[in-house]
Amino acid sequence: MVTIKDYKRRESKKGGEFFVLVLQGAVVPVKSKANGRTYFTAKTCTVSSTFDEDTCKEVIGMQFPGTIVRVPTEPYEFAIPETGEIITLDYRWEYQDNTEEMISENVLEDSEVN
Repeated sequence: MVTIKDYKRRESKKGGEFFVLVLQGAVVPVKSKANGRTYFTAKTCTVSSTFDEDTCKEVIGMQFPGTIVRVPTEPYEFAIPETGEIITLDYRWEYQDNTEEMISENVLEDSEVN
């Protein structure tokens, strides 16, 4: 299960505004490579939405079936918010639905709409 924990406002490439939902997966134990101690964490990711801000506020706390999985990507630089340190990553976290009842939607490109 994943839980909607928050939302964030984003700007599209065309200058418009939209909102993403912040999802959090289950709590899992992880063993530190540095000291061998176990700690608990939960993976998070963001998913685009078609919601307005009021709806985003209303859905916080809702749960959905699925998990957050690590997906390989081309390497990119990332600044750690707490320290400002810049690191290179080659993955991202992504929501993966594990049900077969998803609604699929065909989205037309602007050039296809007359």
